[in-house]
Formats: sequence, structure tokens, C-alpha cells
Amino acid sequence: MSKLKIAVVGLGKAGLPLAAVIADAGIEVLGVDVDKKKVELINRGVNPVKEEPGLSELIKKHGGNRLNATSDAITASKECNVHIVIVPLFIDDSKRPDFSIIEHAVESVGKGLKKKDIVVLETTVLVGTTESLIKGILEKNSMLKAGKDFYLAYSPERIMTGYSISRFKEFPKIVGGINGISTQKAFEIYKKFANPFKVANSRTAELAKIAEGVYRDVNIALANEFFKVSEHYNIDFWEMKEAAKHQYCNILEPGNVGGHCIPVYPWFLINSMNVPLIKAARQINDDMVRYYADRVDKIAKNKKNGKVGIIGLSYREGVKEKAYSRSIALIGLLKKKGYNVYGLDPLYTKEEVKKEFGIDYIDNFRKMDAIILMNRETSYKKELIKMKEKIVDVKNTLNG
Repeated sequence: MSKLKIAVVGLGKAGLPLAAVIADAGIEVLGVDVDKKKVELINRGVNPVKEEPGLSELIKKHGGNRLNATSDAITASKECNVHIVIVPLFIDDSKRPDFSIIEHAVESVGKGLKKKDIVVLETTVLVGTTESLIKGILEKNSMLKAGKDFYLAYSPERIMTGYSISRFKEFPKIVGGINGISTQKAFEIYKKFANPFKVANSRTAELAKIAEGVYRDVNIALANEFFKVSEHYNIDFWEMKEAAKHQYCNILEPGNVGGHCIPVYPWFLINSMNVPLIKAARQINDDMVRYYADRVDKIAKNKKNGKVGIIGLSYREGVKEKAYSRSIALIGLLKKKGYNVYGLDPLYTKEEVKKEFGIDYIDNFRKMDAIILMNRETSYKKELIKMKEKIVDVKNTLNG
């Protein structure tokens, strides 16, 4: 291989930390993103994802130097010999995956692909996607044969927003190719900046990533069921959780399940085969907003035009992202019940709360008839703890 140069296609909350970690390992990186403003910031050494710890330092150090960015995906493909695709895969209203973003990205890679190049997909996808859809698009656009002329593998991202940089060192990186040589070629690349291990093939790697998310979804559903049982018997769930804990039992935290990952991956299996436990868990977790809304009814005593405040609008504290946030579903449900809904999140301005969530900002907690503390948001703990009788404390924040 000539001088190693890696293209990272997709510079979002997962792709940009990946590109920065690769650059920090001494490898030249060309990041690709459709957002021209983001590209400009990176090339000036400015981090566009400021809430990610450690990322700003890496972007300042390598941006415009070892790490450059562009919106020209085809030219980037021509200039690089390793191509890592890490763009979003969303699901539509019918819970079916929309591959349009991935297809467009992979087409661009294919148009610049050369013999001996290595292509790795990191986006979480349905089992079989790499060896079917991705392989077909690359071969069609490059006129080269996957596994022979170029090498194709799958290595799922395993980071968590807020811990992205550290997880490259802490978490092993799964690598599985469409054939043995593709696995080995990708493995050798990832050894330069991560801690990879090989699995039999790309399908194994794809299912392993889906399984991680489904495992958490099912176990959070179990915790949510235990939470309801505890309330039924007037038991402190959190005390029970600790009492039950030992090496064979570790009940997860109950609560809402949002974000790009856990609420999405189960549908890759639910829509493909009969997986009743996984389907039931997804329903249990989605229905928790109804449980919290019912709690509000009891606190607010079904007051007509009652004021209900939601604290924590993003899908998780510390992450400014409303994708699949259960607060959105809760807002809709409370409005349907006839409540006037207000919101507050330290990540969003008053104007953003109105624009993004369609509700007014909470300017006085005491004016609320009930409050739902959705995330583990401790900024307002001192004031809220004085009015605990009005609060649905989803994450036990006030007692923590």
C-alpha cells in the first residue's frame, strides 16, 4: 500500500471523533461531510461538536493539518486508499430503514475506488447489508470486484456521545469482512488506532452491534416493569435494585429510551422475523410516557388546562439531540390530555425550546401543577427538591 490516507465519510457525533482519533495516531485523514459550515470549522481547527469531551483539543491540534475536511466525496475517495463510511441510517414512520444517505455516500466512494483500496462500513445496519447492498453499490460504481480487487468489511461504531474519545481505547473494535482477506486488511488498519478483534464475517459483526442495543432495550424494559411493580407494592425501586444486585443480577435503570441507537436497532429484527420478546420490550419502553402521563394526572388531579413542566428535553442529559427523544412523544400526549405544556433543558435556549419542541419555556417552577424530570439533570435539584410532591422523578435525580 502507498502512503496511508483514510477518508472518514460522515463527520457527525460518531464520525468526527473517529477522524480525530485516527489523526491523533499519526495518520493523514480526509473527512467528508455535506455540511460546508462544519467542514470550514474543522479546517480552521474549530470543533463543531463542542459537548464531546476531549474532541476540541484534538480538532485544534489536527484540524487543517493532519485532519482536513471536504464536501467533495468523490475527490476524497480518489485521494484516499482506506474509506470508512459512518453516515446515519434512520427509520421512517413505519419503522423501516431509509438507506438513502448510506447509498449516496457509498456511491461516491465507489466512483473514486481503486484496486487494493479498503472500504469499511461503521453505520449500524441490518444483518447482511455489507455483503449485499454495500458490495453491490461499490462494484457497480467502481467496476471492481469486492474481496478481490478491493477489500470490504464491517466494523460497527461502539462509542457513546460524551465518552467517544475514551471508548476507542476502552472498547474492543469488532471487525468482520466479506471474506478472509477483507477481514485481515481491515483489521491491520484498525490496529493502528484502536483495539480490534476479528469475527468470522461481516454478518457476525453486524448482528453483534444490533445485539448490544437490543440487550439494553430488553433489560431496560425489565427494569421498567420492576419499577411499576415496586410502585404497586409501595416499595422504593432504587433500594430494591441495590438489594437485588450481585454477580448474577444487575437490574438496569428504568426510564425512557431515546436516541439514534437503542430504540432503532430492535426494528431491524422485528421487521425481519418473529422475535416476540424483543418486540414486547420495545412496546414496554415506548409506553413509559403513558405511565408518566398517568402519574401527572394524579399529581395535577386532572386539572383542566393544568400546567405541566418537562425538564430534560434532549434524549439524554449532556447531549443536545432531540432525535427519538421521548420528551417529544410525552409533550404530544400531555397536550392531547388537555394540559398546557412547558419545557426546560440547559442545552436549549428559550427560543430553541419554542422552535424545536413547540412549547413555552418554564420560567417559574412554582407555577407548574406537575413537573416531569425526564433526564438526570441536577442543575435545578436544589429548587426542585423542595417541591418533590409535584414531581415525577424518572431517574431518581432528587434522591441521588
